[in-house]
Amino acid sequence: MKTWVKIALFIVIFIALSAILAALYYYTLKHTDMSKAKPDFVITATVLQKEFEDNETTASIKYINKIIEVTGNIASIKPVENNYVNISLVTGSDVSSVNCTFPAIADPSQFKPGDAIRLRGECSGFLMDVLLNNCAVIK
Repeated sequence: MKTWVKIALFIVIFIALSAILAALYYYTLKHTDMSKAKPDFVITATVLQKEFEDNETTASIKYINKIIEVTGNIASIKPVENNYVNISLVTGSDVSSVNCTFPAIADPSQFKPGDAIRLRGECSGFLMDVLLNNCAVIK
């Protein structure tokens, strides 16, 4: 076999093994436990939504991929696919809210619209609502 063929074969095998190892790493990566994570920001739902509404670019730079602890009142609770639960928080805006997605809540019936709640999650952006993922209720 020619030398350049051996080198090319080695590079292809190396890239394939690297891709397999990277895929396994990301497949087994666990979510951060938000109930124990230190928040980057502590804020009310109204102020958070207002910051995104006033200047989405600045708020995105400030909050996206950061852990945020939010307090507010529950506007609605909706079960979604894969046993996830979405809780929307009141923000004072008729069009927009803070939408928090929970991987699982043992008893979602313990929460009712109008109840005050404090939760922590990772901000993933603003699409008419401020989106917080992987949330956990903070007691």
